[in-house]
Amino acid sequence: MSSAPTDGKTIDANPIDAIDPQTRTELEAAVFRRLVEHLRGRTDVQNIDLMNLAGFCRNCLSNWLKDAADQQGVPLSKEASREVVYGMPYEEWKAKHQREATTDQKDAFAKSRVHG
Repeated sequence: MSSAPTDGKTIDANPIDAIDPQTRTELEAAVFRRLVEHLRGRTDVQNIDLMNLAGFCRNCLSNWLKDAADQQGVPLSKEASREVVYGMPYEEWKAKHQREATTDQKDAFAKSRVHG
């Protein structure tokens, strides 16, 4: 999608499309790694908070990683993909960092799942 400014020049709506595929892949991979590292450092942010605010969580990221691996024929288990995202086995992360969701968090989650 492009838009035409008043001076008649076309502005590319998505500048990343102009980057060569290899560099684009490298940039996107770097962003993924940075996001994962950021989330590993923010153990105070619960998955339900991420779901309520952004519609995805650490489990979603690990599922997307596994889906991508599957599409490329790369063997990666669900447990291994979660360990990539969490930085440790999932059960260990849950024991160390996951708190019981509050009533408010649960209510917000339920409301966010209603499509109308």
